[in-house]
Amino acid sequence: MEIANRLKSIPPYIFAEIGKKAQAAQARGVDIINLGIGDPDQPTPKHILDAMHTALDNPVNHHYPPFGGTKEYKEAAAAWCQARFGFKMDPDTEITSLIGSKEGIHNIIQAYTDSSDVVLVPDPAYPVYRTSTILAGGTPYFMPLLSEHDFLPDLSAIPEAVATKAKIMFLNYPNNPTAAVANLEFYGKAVDFAKRHDILLCHDLAYSEMTFDGYKAPSIFEIDGAKDIAIELHSLSKTFNMTGWRIGYAIGNVKAIKALAQLKSNIDTDVFRAIQIAAIAAFQGPRDHIGYCNKLYEERRDLAVAALEKLGWHIKPNKATFYMWLPVPKGMTSMEFSNMMLDKLGIVVPPGTAYGPAGEGFFRMSLCTDKSRLQTAFDRMAQQSVTFEQAAKTKV
Repeated sequence: MEIANRLKSIPPYIFAEIGKKAQAAQARGVDIINLGIGDPDQPTPKHILDAMHTALDNPVNHHYPPFGGTKEYKEAAAAWCQARFGFKMDPDTEITSLIGSKEGIHNIIQAYTDSSDVVLVPDPAYPVYRTSTILAGGTPYFMPLLSEHDFLPDLSAIPEAVATKAKIMFLNYPNNPTAAVANLEFYGKAVDFAKRHDILLCHDLAYSEMTFDGYKAPSIFEIDGAKDIAIELHSLSKTFNMTGWRIGYAIGNVKAIKALAQLKSNIDTDVFRAIQIAAIAAFQGPRDHIGYCNKLYEERRDLAVAALEKLGWHIKPNKATFYMWLPVPKGMTSMEFSNMMLDKLGIVVPPGTAYGPAGEGFFRMSLCTDKSRLQTAFDRMAQQSVTFEQAAKTKV
């Protein structure tokens, strides 16, 4: 039996492959330190768990939920956005529920992309932007994110012929994998660009609350007129330590929300109602854990910056996300460095090329492990630093 060509057109999901290799090493007795996964290591707050337990005991919640999310869930999401960002969203027409933002990314591409269409994809970026475009039959056009441009795409460099064929432009700030941030001036330029070329601007705001040093991440909808062309994907995964719960929501342009909801109604049966009730508790309950978790990530970031400085990496502390985007040692490719870290040191870090061609020469490090394990990882790197030097000297 032959699989579909569309599946042959995309590579295996790199993080699944890395996970298999790490599991194999672990089975051999290697003490693996996983600095690759972007999954909060702190538990979901208790008031959310309590709401879930109560909801589970109510048989009403065991049935199919309404398509697009319950009225109460969408109203709670709208209230959160108004309190956090200062704008209003109509729960009936400008919000739809998601089974996590990854699903929303895939389905908004399916809703808008035909075989002759282009999707503007940051490079490097979350791989789903690219692979879901290919699965839809579209063509990803890479917008390079370069350090000299603060990892923001140069919109003026996009050829007019490409912009004319583009249906969607993806942005993601705070950014995975680079940890870069964007300001309202940039968003204003992005909204203007999308309007000029009749492009749906899709902003992935999964890391909105994971910020440090007094920085607060803005929403695209803080720009006047953004609702004309934009949709924004929000997730409870990182904000509320709910990655495994699979719940989020999309907000914005009425037509885009309707199209996304229409597609989803033909594919899934929405989020389990009890999880939506727990999410309402997340929106409406105490938010102490956000500051607590950000303090932990900030401390880990500072430890990493100091340790990496001793190892020869000179980097600026990131203002958001629990990622660090770092250059590999001279003379090594991203994949060679990733393999060496796992094979010789028992440390998992994804190669930059997992996020796109422009990721060559970089690797991503996650701060989702406690400081003692982080320190152990850096100690191993310090003991093996001669390996980096030898690689640089012997590479042809």
